[in-house]
Amino acid sequence: MAATETLTAERILEATEEVLRRYGPAKATVVDVARVLGVSHGSVYRHFRTKAALREAVTERWLSRAEVALAELIAASDRPAAEKLRAWFSGLFEAKRHKAGDDPELFATYGVLIDEASGVVDHHIEALVDQVRAIVEEGVRDGEFTAADPGAAARALFMATAHFHDPAYAAEWRRPTIEAEFEAVVELLLRGLRP
Repeated sequence: MAATETLTAERILEATEEVLRRYGPAKATVVDVARVLGVSHGSVYRHFRTKAALREAVTERWLSRAEVALAELIAASDRPAAEKLRAWFSGLFEAKRHKAGDDPELFATYGVLIDEASGVVDHHIEALVDQVRAIVEEGVRDGEFTAADPGAAARALFMATAHFHDPAYAAEWRRPTIEAEFEAVVELLLRGLRP
């Protein structure tokens, strides 16, 4: 790090991601992160009080990227709710699939970190379910969907599609039939929401 650059939490998280990719979660240390940044490990600890806090923050940052992209997809779309819901689940599936395929080392690393940061994961899932709830509510309001409890419907939709976004199933996302399976599940779910 150049002497003129300010050490920020964001720069530390970027360096942590690089270190995790290089060494994996078992061997990566705060000292490694500090070395990449050219600072003392005490400088890192001024931003993140513990190694666990740093690992939790990098996990949260990674998960929030999907939340932001999907929220933008919803906000930018003036399509009917059914199309929006299909696009949302498709976007989630593609994002998870790309993360698993484009950077398998980091994806595996985050699998370990996610197990450590259950509160972060719970928050992430709630944020995603809330986005689905907003789409379902819109569909109910427009007469496109019927759902007595949009929140419960959103949770059910999210759980029913877990095969296409839960990292536990990542190995199956490379199967040649996976896209057809995804389309069949989403179509079945949309049919269940129609009045």
